[in-house]
Amino acid sequence: MKILRPAIVILISALVAPFQAAKAAAPAGVTALRCGRLIDGKRAEPIENAVVIVEGERIKEAGAGLAVPAGARVVDLGRGTCLPGLIDNHTHVMLQGDITAADYDEQLLKESIPYRAIRATAAVRTALMNGFTALRDLETEGAMYADVDVKTAINRGVIPGPRMFVSTRALAPTGTYPLLGYSWELRVPEGVQIVDGADNVRHAVREQVKYGADWIKYYSDRRYFMKDGALHSWVNFTGEEARALVEEAHRLGRKVAAHAIGRDGIESALKAGADTIEHGDGLDDELLDLMVRRGVYWCPTIFVGAYVAEGRAAAGAPIWKTMVDLERQAFGKALRKGVKISYGTDAGGYAWTENQAKEFAYMVRYGMTPLQAIHAATSVAAALLGQEADLGSVEPGRYADIVAVKGDPLADITELERVSFVMKGGVVYKQE
Repeated sequence: MKILRPAIVILISALVAPFQAAKAAAPAGVTALRCGRLIDGKRAEPIENAVVIVEGERIKEAGAGLAVPAGARVVDLGRGTCLPGLIDNHTHVMLQGDITAADYDEQLLKESIPYRAIRATAAVRTALMNGFTALRDLETEGAMYADVDVKTAINRGVIPGPRMFVSTRALAPTGTYPLLGYSWELRVPEGVQIVDGADNVRHAVREQVKYGADWIKYYSDRRYFMKDGALHSWVNFTGEEARALVEEAHRLGRKVAAHAIGRDGIESALKAGADTIEHGDGLDDELLDLMVRRGVYWCPTIFVGAYVAEGRAAAGAPIWKTMVDLERQAFGKALRKGVKISYGTDAGGYAWTENQAKEFAYMVRYGMTPLQAIHAATSVAAALLGQEADLGSVEPGRYADIVAVKGDPLADITELERVSFVMKGGVVYKQE
């Protein structure tokens, strides 16, 4: 890997040079944004005729009718709505859609890690242009630590992209995660880092942190089935292994995201002390109450479930169609109980040509108000990341990560699928 990672950065640098025009020069001095209305990520009501004063990469002031400083560059967004940069807390930039096992296997068997990293540069640019200025990327799906390289390339200005919080390889025990079903005589790629036993789990966590993981991701369950009216699953790790994973991650200052869909997998992850539940279709009243007591966040990833359901059912797994309705029911219960619901899409699980903002419409359809859905992708998402001092709201001291749409997303949440202005760190990347 010491040879591969620099090679990836060199390839990225050469291939994305034409896209540098998408990034404006960092503004000198002060910029003033005029907004028809401002949804600041925290307030219950928008601020009409707002002005946001940006100095360098941070917000200096924000409010109604502020005076524009002399000599400031003015960006007039007319009657448009300004919002904090959107945050997607569940993505896979190294993946390009995997409705079926064949889709997944094709990428791991026929695409090199450098090639997948190059494709990821297009994915992160797409995310940024769609208004997502921060991503929590929950594993590379067999692409080793290439997410760290993409993050580095963004941070160094080699490519345009969101702020990245990466989890590198993810963890699962032997025989529980693709690629599966090939002859024992063949050595095929693994989609995750395979670990067995508590000591080996601790070593793997240390290794991922060593190579740049901001979060630790693991697969708590698989094989979903209905029994007694509830969605169940096979649990991957023993209780001892799962506890060791979470304890070691927390000891090293990292939080843990658990892929947990069935009731059994969710319960196991919560007992182990996971910080976020990903997907969570099988959540019931008891588990939701436990999440509230412990302050655990939920990333439902609704759109991807609906997107892949028909294809996976046709491929022999009809349970995925059932899971769509189960998640809708769980979402309504979670809202009523006050579970911390963060925006997360699983983009990469579907093609990056689909706009990540489509998740908003599902959240509203399932019971959120438009403002609650926006907060899920701003202030709530920032709190999940532990980044609320820097991200998730438009207020003094925060990074100047600001997006705008031409209409009013409180009246039509699908406006967020048509972002017309993107600023990240005081730099304008998109202005229509």
